[in-house]
Amino acid sequence: MADEAGQSAPVTQEEEQKQDEIVTEPAKEGEAQEEKSEETEAKVEETQQQQETEKVDAEPPTEQAGTTEETPQDVNENAGGTQEEGKEGEQQQESNADLPTEQTVQETTEVTGEEGQVQKEASEIEQENKPAPTEKDEETVQETVAEEGEKLVPVFTTDTSMDADQPKPSEVSEQAPTEAPQEPSTTEAPTEAPTEAPAPTTEASKEPTQTEVSQQQSETAAPPEVTSPPTREKTLSPPPPTETMGTMSTQQEPQREAVIPDAPQIPVIEREPSQIEGTMSNTALNVVWSFGLNRNIPVKNLTDNNRKLIMYACAHVGVLYDYEANRQHILQGHANPLTCTCISEDKRWLATGDKGKDSMVIIWDTYTGVPVQTIFDDDQEGGVVAMAMTPDARYLATLSSAKKQILAIWDWTVDGENPMCTAELKPNYGVQNFIKFNEEDIHYLVTNSDSQVIFYHWSDKHMEYFAPPLTDQDFNKPVGRYSQSIFQRNSSRVYSGTSIGNLVVWDNNKPVTKLKSMELSANKKALKIIRLQDRGINVLQTTEKYIVVGDMAGHVKFFDESLKLVHWYQDFHLGPITSVSFAYNTDFQAVAKEGTNYPPDATIEAKKFVIKDFVVGSSIAIVGSITADGTKVKVIHREHDAAIHALTAHPRQPYIVIGSYSGMLKIWDYEKKHVMVTRTFERGNLIRCCSYDPKGAYIAVGFVNGSVRILDSITLQDEIAEPFRYARDAITHIAFSHDSKFLATADAEFTMTLFRRQRGGAEPYMYLGRYRAHYKPIKDIMFGVHLDTDQPRLLSLGMDRVLVEYDLENSDQDDIRISSTDRIEQSAVPQCMAWYPPITKEHFIVTANDQFKFKLYNATTKMCRKTLLGPTYGSPIQKLCVLPTKDPARDKRYVVYITKYKVGLHILPLDGNPHNAMALIAHPAEVANMACSHDGKYIFTSGGTDSTVHMWEINLKALEAQSNLGGEDLVPFYGLLEGGREGELFAELEDYFYYAQIRNKGVNDMGRREVTTKIPLSEVPFVMRAMGFYPSEQEIEDMLNEVKFSRYVETGQYVDSIDLGEFIKLYTNHRPAFGLDPEKLIEAFDILGVASHKGSAIERGDLLDYLQTKGEHMTEYELAEYLTTLLGFNAEGGSSELQEFDSSQAGDIIDQNLPHQITADMFSKEVLGFSMYNETPQSEM
Repeated sequence: MADEAGQSAPVTQEEEQKQDEIVTEPAKEGEAQEEKSEETEAKVEETQQQQETEKVDAEPPTEQAGTTEETPQDVNENAGGTQEEGKEGEQQQESNADLPTEQTVQETTEVTGEEGQVQKEASEIEQENKPAPTEKDEETVQETVAEEGEKLVPVFTTDTSMDADQPKPSEVSEQAPTEAPQEPSTTEAPTEAPTEAPAPTTEASKEPTQTEVSQQQSETAAPPEVTSPPTREKTLSPPPPTETMGTMSTQQEPQREAVIPDAPQIPVIEREPSQIEGTMSNTALNVVWSFGLNRNIPVKNLTDNNRKLIMYACAHVGVLYDYEANRQHILQGHANPLTCTCISEDKRWLATGDKGKDSMVIIWDTYTGVPVQTIFDDDQEGGVVAMAMTPDARYLATLSSAKKQILAIWDWTVDGENPMCTAELKPNYGVQNFIKFNEEDIHYLVTNSDSQVIFYHWSDKHMEYFAPPLTDQDFNKPVGRYSQSIFQRNSSRVYSGTSIGNLVVWDNNKPVTKLKSMELSANKKALKIIRLQDRGINVLQTTEKYIVVGDMAGHVKFFDESLKLVHWYQDFHLGPITSVSFAYNTDFQAVAKEGTNYPPDATIEAKKFVIKDFVVGSSIAIVGSITADGTKVKVIHREHDAAIHALTAHPRQPYIVIGSYSGMLKIWDYEKKHVMVTRTFERGNLIRCCSYDPKGAYIAVGFVNGSVRILDSITLQDEIAEPFRYARDAITHIAFSHDSKFLATADAEFTMTLFRRQRGGAEPYMYLGRYRAHYKPIKDIMFGVHLDTDQPRLLSLGMDRVLVEYDLENSDQDDIRISSTDRIEQSAVPQCMAWYPPITKEHFIVTANDQFKFKLYNATTKMCRKTLLGPTYGSPIQKLCVLPTKDPARDKRYVVYITKYKVGLHILPLDGNPHNAMALIAHPAEVANMACSHDGKYIFTSGGTDSTVHMWEINLKALEAQSNLGGEDLVPFYGLLEGGREGELFAELEDYFYYAQIRNKGVNDMGRREVTTKIPLSEVPFVMRAMGFYPSEQEIEDMLNEVKFSRYVETGQYVDSIDLGEFIKLYTNHRPAFGLDPEKLIEAFDILGVASHKGSAIERGDLLDYLQTKGEHMTEYELAEYLTTLLGFNAEGGSSELQEFDSSQAGDIIDQNLPHQITADMFSKEVLGFSMYNETPQSEM
């Protein structure tokens, strides 16, 4: 950790020479100093605080925290004055120290406006912080500094002018291991090369000359083995009494002295930038680029001497973006959206965390992009909302997302399963969403929520915390909502920024004294509230000797440690600042070299303001890089800050169009990874959908307000004078016909709107008409081609289970006509549709429904020709797209799909084989839309509310390999049967198959029987029911038609029998994907019944009436037979087993055995005989 004392204001030349002598003394007499007695060491510790006080007094009053307000003009003069003037200032300060701290002295300089108020309150802090030197301090300061110089041996040394015998940085890096960090299970901490670490000076040194720097470097130069950091002991305070608020200990034992561990040594690895570039993986889909970013998670600047790199979150992945080379490396591993990130001081170690089911924290090596440690959370509602890493990267602090938050400290390099210590926070503290370590002593932390700041002190097995209250009445001024908190350097104070521009000053909870306290303590109280500015403070952090503030106005301000404004950036024009992150530069010196153009600071001398380059992020999804030399602002990203639903790919070029609710429309060249053109529409125009025309000349854009615009695909300028405004609700779907002759839109009012191309007119398209053919939301629309005439055809599919085809040829102005309307589902709800590719002789429309089934319909007759099991990855398919290919007639075809959270691939033809499909998490919140590149190499998915778009590279060989591993022929379908090929279900199926042959020829037939491998189609429903699948009459008809017409196109003949293998496929494809669902029966009784003390109940008469008149109604004879059989009064099988049924007694049997009030539980137990309805239904996969 760098020494902050070396960053104070300049001292006089005489004092500087004196301090340089003190610095070199321990180096010359090192061995003698090590043999000092324990009594001398104790004396050093007693005088350490007094020595710090003496050093502060020795500094010029310009930068001192204890400067009073009485003589500000003298302060400026003394900054460059003589030693005598400095002594006069000291005498004046000593006299002022005898006055009460509450006394205020009128300023002699005039300050106005916002800065004036800040200067006034900052001066009050200076007056309160002024320590009073004593004679004892002056007598022992020489000895104390010499002792301290020997004790505080520099942890790291950097030699910029190495001797010839000493290895160069490149030689050291070659000796260091070039592998990725070792496995987390080992006990060694990650290491850091000495050449990467800053070289802290001792506390007595200020600004040595170049000669003195060379002298110190030659004295500190040592062989490589000497550069390992020595142990620095730090005695922790004992645990507080049991009545202390917030005390938690993981082990009841006496407090022991703890030793601050060494900083991990990190080897410097010579690496090429291409090592973190996305490449083809062994999975069928691999994220290779992410468009957009999560504006709610601060952007991290990973820039160092070797790279220009930033890190930001995109949905559930992290992105390492080299903004100089325009390359990304995607950090994949989380199953939920990222909630927080943190980095080490040297920018190498990165931690990412999420919250939700299967949440985890992953620590990454940013040099290689490889995860080195994973911390899992077994709680289904677990996760983290904030994290922080110590400067040496050894410890990680996490704040959980549970209602009762837990702060945990992890020694992640040693143990990733159990934290070192934890503390459970009270829910009334609010959700703590920010955490910060004290860089001077990592055993102190601060966290804050919107309403509460909490201070912590921890050791290996113990943690205590304090939550001091603060209300608007305490200082008679509003506080605001807390944003971030920091520890002040060389002080016990903590600053917290608020949403109204206030800065809350916290200090140790003890009586007020005239001395500035240097003792660290977690027991703090609010000292004062400073009105720092008018706009809210979003970012509060430190860099070098400055306090950095980022606010809602988009300004970045730099204050010194006495809260005097030093510099102010206000012309970024990037939006409200939410993150400020500085580069890591080991060679950085706050000195303006010749030829540089650093801006002047706000002092009278107008010195050059020299800081490290930094990156800022804003709440409107803009990321900018600021080069301090010349104040150069470069916009790295200007992304969407609202939900993205509109997505379409160019039909011939590598362009992807992305539109969002922010009104921004962008065209990306996804091969070169740069923006072609951007247009932002006026406020209120939220983009909902868009589509290229087949030739790529136009882009049709639909908006949430119901308007439709036709844009030029190159300039994004309007091709029509005024937008079409015929819809009164959001445009949900938009599509062009294959010849660009028609444009159709569907809106949230369940209405189709049609536009026709006009040749030679001023506008490319004209309004044709509107038609409302659905009574529920439209799920999908698509244009097709008539096989015989090559004319376009238009279809729409709604949640009302209706497939509508429109008669485009006979439609005219304000007269849209319907060609056909077909109800294609009975109980399932269709979700999407697509044209099945011409891999069969029959032309099909494929649909996907909410029961995880694909269905193929004849494109002409709309007859259901096939039902197939679809992918069962958590949720039904939401959208389908057949992957484009260069040669549609010969190439093997594939279909791309999205579910609620995932994106997947499926091999065609569809057959129900589960090994032919795969899926990965695309966007954990939702997948709003999908598009395919024109060449079929990439898939693009938009995440809706996460404001991101992922670009997926397709690896078809991996999908084919997965399919081959699943087996051939019937092997995959055997796996769908409970128990497989050797299970009981398969054995029962064989028995049923043979029995069906016997039953078909007559059970009582005594003639010779020939057993075959097939059964007639008429027996299929009975075998299905025997297997536990109870299809409706419509489903039976679909099954029989599927088998009956399976070879009709090839042979022109019907199929009237089915063998065992085909029956297994038919059974696994048609039965419910997850078996019988008890909840559906309960839901039916809840809808049809009346609430009672036993649950929802239906009157017996009403139930019999429903069964005879609703749905697939039964006849009175059928109902009597089925109920008496289910109640056990008929022989099993009934008339299906060629037995006679006497209906004369059925009415009395039903009246006597069926109660008047029938509940779902009674119906399932007594009538259906399914005890499974008493069990808790299993959740879907």
